[in-house]
Amino acid sequence: MAKALLINPSYQDSYGSAKAAIVDPIFPTVGLLSIAAMAEKEGHEIQILDMSVEQYNYQNVIDRVEEFKPDVVGITGTTPLMNQIRDMSVLIKEQYPNIKVIAGGAHVTSMPYESMVESMLDMVVVGEGEFTFVDILNDKDPADILGIYYRTETGEILKTGFRPFIQNLDDLPMPAFHLYDSEYYKDKISRLLAKRRPLAMLEFSRGCIYKCDFCASKMTMAFGYRKKSPERCAEEVKLLEKYGYKEFALADDIFTSDNKWAINVSNAIIDTKVDMLWTCTNGIRVESADDTLFQTMRKAGCYRVSFGFETGNERVLKEFGKGGKATLEQGIEAVKMARKAGIDANGFFMLGLSPDTEESMMDTINYARKLPLDMLKFGLAIGFPGTKMFNENRRKNLIRSYNWDDYFIYSSKPLFAHPNLSFDVVQKHMNIAYKKAILQNPGFIIRRLIRGIRTLEFFWDFYYFIKFFFSPSVSNQESGAKYYASERWPKFDWENTRINVPSYRTAQNKIGDKSLENKMM
Repeated sequence: MAKALLINPSYQDSYGSAKAAIVDPIFPTVGLLSIAAMAEKEGHEIQILDMSVEQYNYQNVIDRVEEFKPDVVGITGTTPLMNQIRDMSVLIKEQYPNIKVIAGGAHVTSMPYESMVESMLDMVVVGEGEFTFVDILNDKDPADILGIYYRTETGEILKTGFRPFIQNLDDLPMPAFHLYDSEYYKDKISRLLAKRRPLAMLEFSRGCIYKCDFCASKMTMAFGYRKKSPERCAEEVKLLEKYGYKEFALADDIFTSDNKWAINVSNAIIDTKVDMLWTCTNGIRVESADDTLFQTMRKAGCYRVSFGFETGNERVLKEFGKGGKATLEQGIEAVKMARKAGIDANGFFMLGLSPDTEESMMDTINYARKLPLDMLKFGLAIGFPGTKMFNENRRKNLIRSYNWDDYFIYSSKPLFAHPNLSFDVVQKHMNIAYKKAILQNPGFIIRRLIRGIRTLEFFWDFYYFIKFFFSPSVSNQESGAKYYASERWPKFDWENTRINVPSYRTAQNKIGDKSLENKMM
């Protein structure tokens, strides 16, 4: 059996010094929990190195590899973490050439060939990784493993066929929470994100049925919607309690879109009699808001829901891909319903969306100010790899940076040229947004004061307010990562390589024209 080290890179530069850094999400990684559980089920030995809470330092990787001596190192990562993946690939292949180095996650799924070229990775896993990773650990011939890009002994990059997404999520083993020490996370996460610590993340469903042009979640989780049974969801909550967690955040993109199922899940959690708090940390569709649903969720321990409003302009709302179903008025009603049920309402907003103008951004700021929210956050609309926005920008030669360290939604660097707005104008509106929607918003301040007194969290609110007040709206600090060999990272010729013109071939006897790109793009 194989020994595998799974690595979650550092999040420190993804938030930097921006105001949003006060809610840096630090908890066990749900994807690694599932992949590790599947590997252990097949008899493999797994360890996890979680560097999320600390600044990246390649020496930490060396120390763990020396101690554990794995056969395989698997690294997960979104776009802001890709440079760390590149660095670890060079480090491990130079220092430990016999170790197989693999990457998975949103970035490499979106750009598998490019990720192989600009790293020393042996393979990238495309899409869901549970069954693919087990095939790799079982030392199966790469040409016979669905869902990967791999490097041959001669250095040629090949791809295999599309691996279908997992249809019955109940078939997955229970998450491997025993590989994490819950006490380690007790003091790592902001009290603005968790009432009871330690907190973990759970996943009750996968996928999304909407086509927002800035979102790449469907690259890894598929277009569509797959749900675990309510009974399975309840069992995972009980497992969390067993390992010492007091609260969980739900990772699902659209948990409330199927109201009947979401109510059944909430009732199943109630039936466990487990004293567990939880939040919906991702955006909830406002048109799915329902009094009965929110009341049942509250009884089940849910105390906060997050709405992805994105914009306060009806035209922009329809044009960037929300599906034309959500309206601004529905957003107002959804917040009122949640608060009526005793659930805090959090709002996410973006500035610099593809159809945005200065006028529409001010509409967003005024809309955020108008909503009776308990917490809100603004971010820059960044076209990450895998999104329609990124692909359009690349086709039009609007991309200004391919330095993945710059790709986070609080970046102070212009990553692409907006069709309507200069980057300075978008940044200016970020400053206006936080001033008008929070600092100069008496309604919001009064709500936080009342909430702080009611929940006995007033002093924590004051502490985070001071940090918020003195932090910039966007992060202007350089990466603090301590890289092993950034000067030796392989390079990809972004300027002279046309999009969607791959220079690799398909492994023999695979399904060719039904490749992952054709399935997902």
